[in-house]
Amino acid sequence: MTRLRDVRLIPLMAGPLIGLLAVMETRLDDFFGASAGATWIAGVLLGAGVVLAAWYPLAGTIVAAVCLPVPVVVFGAPGVGGAAMIGMIAVVAWAGWREPPRRSALAFGVAGVSFVSASLAAAESLWELFFIPAILLPGWCMGLLARRSGERAAKLAELAAALDAEREANAQAAVAQERTRIAREVHDAVAHSVSVMTLQLGGLRRLLAGRPAEQEIVAGLERLGRQTVEEMRGLVGILREHVDGERPAPVPSLARVGELISDVRAAGLKVTLEAPDEPPRLPPVLDLTAYRVLQEALTNVLRHAGEVPTTVTIDYSDRALTLEVRNEPGRQAPRPGGGHGLVGMRERLAMVQGSLNAGVEPDGGFAVRARFPIPRTW
Repeated sequence: MTRLRDVRLIPLMAGPLIGLLAVMETRLDDFFGASAGATWIAGVLLGAGVVLAAWYPLAGTIVAAVCLPVPVVVFGAPGVGGAAMIGMIAVVAWAGWREPPRRSALAFGVAGVSFVSASLAAAESLWELFFIPAILLPGWCMGLLARRSGERAAKLAELAAALDAEREANAQAAVAQERTRIAREVHDAVAHSVSVMTLQLGGLRRLLAGRPAEQEIVAGLERLGRQTVEEMRGLVGILREHVDGERPAPVPSLARVGELISDVRAAGLKVTLEAPDEPPRLPPVLDLTAYRVLQEALTNVLRHAGEVPTTVTIDYSDRALTLEVRNEPGRQAPRPGGGHGLVGMRERLAMVQGSLNAGVEPDGGFAVRARFPIPRTW
């Protein structure tokens, strides 16, 4: 809601203006006659009540209302001035905005009784008994509507803040979960490579049986390799989830992309694969990452667009692997900057210094394009 300090400027400016209008009205309108002085003094006091309402809406409304019958009852004025009516409508509306409904209803009632009593004292027509409440009621209702709108806006702001916080927490949780999954898979790939190196060193050590100095060096390297594998199992392997009796799943690889495409086709997705018949050998971590990115992209198509025609394009060059998943328009498209699937893909690509571009296509479809640089040393 608007800051209270700024809101208070409304009655602070309206009060002096109402007092000025009361003075001008009694000076320029012969209707008030000899009671003009008492009438404009009451109008000035009414303006003071409006100013008081800046801090105390109910008290200010009551003070302003009490000023109305004074010139009529005490000094015999012929009636209530137009400036007084404007002031009372304004202060009743202000009370309806700033006070709870029950308190503002009290302010509305006091203002109405004050107006009616002034009209009766001035012996005005019966019409005034209906006209005066009729002009005060819309002002009070406008104040109530403004209060309700402000409360609703405050609740919406709180809800938006809560949703932003929840979305941020979910995104962080998705990142943490994806990093844990990456850590498991990196453990598998690196531990496998180090184990192979250790076995090769063991074979080399046996071939150097007649050269003790070189054999000792190779034996030290072999022990270091075994120690590295054990340390990795202790530090990273704890993240793995073991299930007794479960057979280990095949290592994810683009060499098994045909199986992945078959699985998503069985789920109802119409996929067209454009890829070389014999993919080149890739670094294990890069191969694993590319497979997971492709898997996540196809899962996103099913989740967001539904069973729509989709094209998967895999292209290899000397120094990069490019992967594209493009689907035709469906139910909806994921936002380019949001979604846990895209967060996970970006995390994986950051690990291999890759890049990801995702967005809505001109025809309404959605495309995910990933580039994986291949190390020069491979």
